[in-house]
Amino acid sequence: MIPTRRQFILAAGSAALLTACGDDSGSKASETSDTGNSAPPGFGIIKRFPNVNLFTPGEVRLPVSLTDGQAMMATGPDRLTGWIESSDGTRVAEIDAPRRNQGIDFAYWEVRATLDSTEVHTLRLEGDDGYGASFQVVAGASVASPVTGTELPPFDTPTVDDHRGVEPYCSLTPPCSLHEMTLTDALASGKPVVYMVGTPAHCQTGTCAPGLEFLVAEHERLGDAVMMVHADVYADEAATELAPAVIALNVEYEPIVYLCDAEGIVVDRLDAVWDASELRERLDLLLS
Repeated sequence: MIPTRRQFILAAGSAALLTACGDDSGSKASETSDTGNSAPPGFGIIKRFPNVNLFTPGEVRLPVSLTDGQAMMATGPDRLTGWIESSDGTRVAEIDAPRRNQGIDFAYWEVRATLDSTEVHTLRLEGDDGYGASFQVVAGASVASPVTGTELPPFDTPTVDDHRGVEPYCSLTPPCSLHEMTLTDALASGKPVVYMVGTPAHCQTGTCAPGLEFLVAEHERLGDAVMMVHADVYADEAATELAPAVIALNVEYEPIVYLCDAEGIVVDRLDAVWDASELRERLDLLLS
């Protein structure tokens, strides 16, 4: 059975918290509290990553925002330090997370760590409320969608010339420029590939439109050094039916960006939220 729009959004978990529906990320400014460049004692951690089986042994990316107890903070320290605990309380990784907010009107902190064990972990940040943010690392075989280190499967995504039953083929207004070739063609090019799945018109996190716009800007900067493809999430304008590209990937959330090397192997992934600076850095690393 094809999941409904509601089932798909509910599967995205807490990445949809505290943000508005649609592509107008600027509308969220009044919903956050600006506390300057410091975090209040006992701040809470808001997960900006989906609550689904997503993380496998190796590097994990855990974007988080902060709350002062009443609302999400619009800004905060340039960097946050902390650690990750295993299920028995042992510290297994130290954290030094930069603040990201270039091109978006809220702040998140880019937490990355390398973890080996498949178990529940807890992210803690210096000065937090003591609860942290829990997440689970699972075996790769438990994740239905492509994970880092595996091959991204080819798929004939909608293009300008062949919408393949997806209307609109791109819900950004006007449609973005990343529909000139299919994902299949991009993976056969022998060049690095970046593949984004996200629906600007119906995004529950308010991050799909700016995320796609950042990718279009990088496409203009890098030219054909990287093959970039976008696929929308829904097959119809009313967002009642998932698009075939989403079903083929078995993804349970949006937006998502896969970064692949010239052999089509996923080497990095951005889930749920990214700003212009993080995307540019990861693309430059992909080409280095």
